[in-house]
Amino acid sequence: MSIQNIDVKYTAVATAENGRDGRVATDDGKLDVVVNPPKEMGGSGAGTNPEQLFAAGYSACFQGALGVVARKEKADITGSTVTAKVGIGSTEAGGFGLEVAISATIPNVDEATAKSLVEKAHQVCPYSSATRGNIKVELSVA
Repeated sequence: MSIQNIDVKYTAVATAENGRDGRVATDDGKLDVVVNPPKEMGGSGAGTNPEQLFAAGYSACFQGALGVVARKEKADITGSTVTAKVGIGSTEAGGFGLEVAISATIPNVDEATAKSLVEKAHQVCPYSSATRGNIKVELSVA
């Protein structure tokens, strides 16, 4: 797999202080949050955490990709939602790894169409492209 060249239209910039137990903010000030490890990982759980931020970004991005696909397929995705669950845990190599479960609810189409739209969105979504072959990503429709 090779790195693809892209025509960059926008670059997001965020800076973290004190890693997983500190603060993260964007350069434009639109996001400025306290981050803490979750209680399940020995932290206070008082703030958000990188996995929640990744889940938020991935679900929003995937919903956008679903919209792109739906417009091409002339499918009605009105009222649809996308939920991303991001898990973190220890790897066999001694580090940490992630896994993602994406679930879409698309009320105005049948199950076969919903599955097809989700599969196609997974091919279009930049987050899916970034994770493909790197982490486990499960897709489902509810």
